[in-house]
Amino acid sequence: MSNTPMAASPLTRAVLEIDEYVSGLGWDQPARLFALVDTARLQAQEPGLAAQLGLGDEQESSGLTPIEQDEIPTGKPLDEFLATIAWPDAVVGCALAVERLMLPPSAEAQVPQGLNGAKLTQWVADHPERQEVRMTVAVLRDGARESALRLREKDTPTEVLTGPDLVPGLAEALSATFAD
Repeated sequence: MSNTPMAASPLTRAVLEIDEYVSGLGWDQPARLFALVDTARLQAQEPGLAAQLGLGDEQESSGLTPIEQDEIPTGKPLDEFLATIAWPDAVVGCALAVERLMLPPSAEAQVPQGLNGAKLTQWVADHPERQEVRMTVAVLRDGARESALRLREKDTPTEVLTGPDLVPGLAEALSATFAD
């Protein structure tokens, strides 16, 4: 969490910690799903796991600890996969880091009519103005949200954009994993 501002909320710190971790793995990574747990509760109820995660007694305990989940299946669309998730009560939130291609708004008028699915994906991938972006989005059970966006062409911690409403559709999909 070396580049994370300490004045930030626990959720913002968790998102930036996940972004930093995934960034350290390089680009062209699969989507990664994280459970967010209350650090103090984890230290009290699961001291062995807390120690395994490097959370000692001297560690800040008022935040959230991200715990990476099993690999996301590649053969299933992300929205369908998210719809299958149910979290135990100990999980107070979740986060997802995923890479996508983006086009500037000016490219919207250039999209050929009738493209969908694989053809649209290929058209975006071939577009000269495309940008690769990593989105890290986190939500809490109480509805709080936070996102971090990192462009591949500006891949430094100081260029990461954060805000609660940067990727609203993904935040909604993650929030739905907590619906009863």
